[in-house]
Amino acid sequence: MSRKPKNNKKKIGAPVLHCLNRNAAGADIGATEIYIAVPVDRDPQPVRHFSTFTEGLHAAADWLKACNIETVAMESTGVYWIPLFQILEARGFTVFLVNAHHVKNVPGRKSDVSDCQWLQYLHSVGLLNGSFRPEQAVCTVRSILRHRNDLVQMASSHVQHMQKALNQMNLQLHHVISDITGLTGLAIIEAILAGERNPRTLAALRDRRIKASEDTVAKSLVGDYRREHLFTLGQSLEAFRHYQHLITACDTEIEQYLEAFESKVDPPEGSTRVSPEEEPKGRKPSFDLKSHLYRIFGVDLTKVPGINVLTSQILLAEIGPDFSRFANGPAFTSWLGLCPDNRVSGGKVLSVKTRKVKNRAATALRMAAQSLHHSQSSLGHFYRRMRAKLGAPKAITATAHKLARIIYHMLTTRQAYNETIFELQEQNNRWRLERKLRKQARELGFEVVAAKPVAL
Repeated sequence: MSRKPKNNKKKIGAPVLHCLNRNAAGADIGATEIYIAVPVDRDPQPVRHFSTFTEGLHAAADWLKACNIETVAMESTGVYWIPLFQILEARGFTVFLVNAHHVKNVPGRKSDVSDCQWLQYLHSVGLLNGSFRPEQAVCTVRSILRHRNDLVQMASSHVQHMQKALNQMNLQLHHVISDITGLTGLAIIEAILAGERNPRTLAALRDRRIKASEDTVAKSLVGDYRREHLFTLGQSLEAFRHYQHLITACDTEIEQYLEAFESKVDPPEGSTRVSPEEEPKGRKPSFDLKSHLYRIFGVDLTKVPGINVLTSQILLAEIGPDFSRFANGPAFTSWLGLCPDNRVSGGKVLSVKTRKVKNRAATALRMAAQSLHHSQSSLGHFYRRMRAKLGAPKAITATAHKLARIIYHMLTTRQAYNETIFELQEQNNRWRLERKLRKQARELGFEVVAAKPVAL
């Protein structure tokens, strides 16, 4: 009797991931209804759907409580997640707001039921990380500040409408003065809408600080004053002033919320006044924002070259005054997407590009870095050196990364900005460059001689 050969191959099944969060749920949120999945042993119907009315959201929270759920994962889709997030957080749940790109399901399994079950499974085995969300007081300021930025953009569109109406009447005022919404521009436009057509009379309204002469302004105001274009000019001016009124109301609301923040230091009188060099051009708030930021942060971030009060305000609204939630400076720059995202496969480096993230704080730091192009500070020298070496885009990222590290150090240690540290680094860079030039000159048979200072 023959025996069958023994099969020594072990059967290998699918890897089993141990459940780390047994009291985890997943929620798929839509515009009109939400689907929530809980572990199968918690309810005979582990997947239920609720309406997005407030009554339905509270019913969902009650059901989760009855199922002994402690933590809920949901995707950050639009603004639909905000009501449910706030209700669950107020009811004591730990809510994980996750990036939609990190929870993609298997192709071919796309439905509301499968999505919430997939979220629940990933969350239960500990594969999801919650997105950073500051405390509620910071979120309140952030909402109003983002609304204010939208109003600024809407107001700027009406400025373009005014320029279009002036072009159609061949009035070249906006090419002669830099800002038609300044004192001179508004005074002349109001006089035109009031019926004045004499170019000399209109040019006499010119402010003494305008660089263009009165004759040049008068020549730019000779045109074809047509009724339909005057009508659109008046409408655009009225809309612009309406948005300016709304922006002022936003500033008042923001100031009231900033006053409720805890003070980490009392700014000395007169030390926080914004200088003309660091004052942002346009969009500036109508209250003493610099004093509030100094009091809340505990340090004056505007002492850092390239950082103005509006940049500091964005950092406060997007992150908050407490940077301790980030383990260190590299973790902070990684969250901003300002550090290399190394991708290695087979022992080979495939890419070191930065991650593509949509982060308003990172955008503000990139704009601050770009503003250092003509700065004579050490950071300005660093930006220009990186620009010559790597090109403009990479130089902006490298300088924004350095600014982020500086700000993180200032806010976590409460130390003021010290330019001497970077001056020493700049001197070392100059010394290395000089040594390199001397070595190259010797190899070519030349000698580098320091130039004598020229007497003025």
